Amino acid sequence: MSATAENPPAGAGSGATATGSGTATAVAAPVEERVTARVISDDPLYRAIPAALRFTPAEPLAVRIVFPAELSPEGTDNEWVFPRALLEAGLLAPTGTGDVRIWPCGRVQVVVEFHSPEGVAVIQFDSAVLRRFLRLTYAATAPGSGARPAATRTA
Repeated sequence: MSATAENPPAGAGSGATATGSGTATAVAAPVEERVTARVISDDPLYRAIPAALRFTPAEPLAVRIVFPAELSPEGTDNEWVFPRALLEAGLLAPTGTGDVRIWPCGRVQVVVEFHSPEGVAVIQFDSAVLRRFLRLTYAATAPGSGARPAATRTA
C-alpha cells in the first residue's frame, strides 16, 4: 500500500549546493519521529502499533508515515507519502479525498485513514505528536537552519 505525493525532489543530487563564492552550503538533515499509533477497528480494544513520521528537506512539500514490515502481509515497510499541508490541515478539520484522509478526533487525537486496493486502515495518532513533528519539519526548512544531525525522537 502506498500513496505518492506529486512532489519531485528539489535539488536532487549531492545534498549540497554551491554558492557564488565556490563554497558548498549543506542542506538541513531529515526529521524522523518514532511514535506509537492505534489501529481503529470494530474491536472495543485498540491495538498499539509503531510508526515513523519522516520528512526530508529535499522534498519540502511531502511527509511520510512508515509502518514496519512486520505489520505488512508483504513483509516490507509500508510507506505512505502525502502533502505536508494535508497533515497540517487535518489537525484542524476533516481533509483529504484521495488515498489519505485526516481529521481531528476530539481535542487530543487525530485519525488518519489510508485507502489502498487491499482495503482501508484507520489509524489514530496523538495530535501533540503530529504537531511536534510538523514544527520540526518547518524548523528543518527554515532559512538559516543549516545542516545538523538528523533529528530523531521516540514517543
